[in-house]
Amino acid sequence: MDNIYDKYHISHIINASGKMTILGGSRLSEEVCEYMKFGANHFFEIKDLLNKTGDYLAQLIGVESAYIVNSASGAIAQSVASCISKGNIQDILHPYNFENKKREIVICKGHNVDYGTPIELTISLGGGKIIEAGYANRCTLEHVQSCINENTAALIYVKSHHCVQKEMPDIQSFIQLAHQNQLPVIIDAAAEEDLLKYYKMDGDIIIYSGTKALEGPTSGLIIGKKAFVEQIKKQSLGIGRVMKIGKENILGLVHAIECYLQHQHSTLEQQIQRLEPFNKKINQINGLSARCVQDEAGRLIIRSEITFLNGNALEIVQKLKEGKTKIYTRDYHANEGKIEIDIRDVTDHELDIIYEKIATIMKG
Repeated sequence: MDNIYDKYHISHIINASGKMTILGGSRLSEEVCEYMKFGANHFFEIKDLLNKTGDYLAQLIGVESAYIVNSASGAIAQSVASCISKGNIQDILHPYNFENKKREIVICKGHNVDYGTPIELTISLGGGKIIEAGYANRCTLEHVQSCINENTAALIYVKSHHCVQKEMPDIQSFIQLAHQNQLPVIIDAAAEEDLLKYYKMDGDIIIYSGTKALEGPTSGLIIGKKAFVEQIKKQSLGIGRVMKIGKENILGLVHAIECYLQHQHSTLEQQIQRLEPFNKKINQINGLSARCVQDEAGRLIIRSEITFLNGNALEIVQKLKEGKTKIYTRDYHANEGKIEIDIRDVTDHELDIIYEKIATIMKG
């Protein structure tokens, strides 16, 4: 096989930022790639394949219904469209017919984030009109209730590190409030790890990225109540057609989920043990301080937080991306002088490279 890096003049990437869409998500196992290869080399009735794999996954995970789409973003747009159209073919084919006023989607203001694209744009693609509840730093159930009226089609809750974490309604109370108003709740759990947590809370539509925690190909997984998932399936006649997923990625995701549910995942203690030698070496570099921190959104992920005491972290982030091997770190707090190293998709050899490059930069 050609050397892809040389052929297209692109850089080798070490992904220490986490399972990020801009870097292609996750490493895929050889097993998942084999399933994708089978899918690529054979033909299926795609509707039948989606229905049968959805039924299989629903039984495997232990939920009422499941469905595979092209991405978590596509899932949000199609879920919004389905809550507005409710299976009506005229509304499916004309999602932007604003004579249908029942299209308002209520979201906490602190959840109206840009995750690579603004979520309000994704909601708008589904024909939704976003209604912000509360304020960026505080949203109560009373704020949410005040936004609900006869034009409300659904509520959406975003579970993400991008969101404001404090002074937001807890998700269980948010779901209960929606149901008290006879409204469905869409839960954007794209990077979350527990496939049953929000379903057990009585969420109606729960959305996961196939290529993040699940370590599958580019794809999205929708689980939830059968009535809502069946409405989402009908979007294949509308906006879902431009968000279609290929047969190879369908089979790849199914096997990735099988592996995900079967395999033991690293505990917090195991992640700390792996990071301790790295942190110890970083702490020996003048002007640096490293420690283990847990994911700020509460996921079971430990990262190395490096504080630059005598340097500009933003400049160092850019220097790490220079050269034939670019190192991407988690940079959400770089303006505060801190970066994080996420090791979930970093080999031990790559972790050594990260240390060496940081040490070289700090030595000037």
